[in-house]
Amino acid sequence: QVQLVESGGGLVQAGGSLRLSCAASGRTFSSYAMGWFRQAPGKERKFVAAISWTGGSTYYEDSVKGRFTISRDNAKNTVYLQMNSLKPEDTAVYYCAATRGGLKYSYSEYDYWGQGTQVTASS
Repeated sequence: QVQLVESGGGLVQAGGSLRLSCAASGRTFSSYAMGWFRQAPGKERKFVAAISWTGGSTYYEDSVKGRFTISRDNAKNTVYLQMNSLKPEDTAVYYCAATRGGLKYSYSEYDYWGQGTQVTASS
């Protein structure tokens, strides 16, 4: 069992930056690949980024490449999402999720989810 708690969301002007954190409970955190997803009002939840359990492999959705960076610190049981050059279209609730095995991009393949944190980028 893994419990996930996101933090770091907020309101920022377009072009600004935020860093999201996701703290995980459980001693097996390092065995899970982690992902970030986002969901805008009235839209489906979409993949943003994922990182392997070692941190050696990452993958990004095309619209965030070069602006967002996913990382993890297994000693702290925490995964991060650094978001730079934020755009109004990045506005959404951001969720972190955990999955066993390798990198995955579909929300249906993730086993554990946090409660989400709101990110709003104003124009």
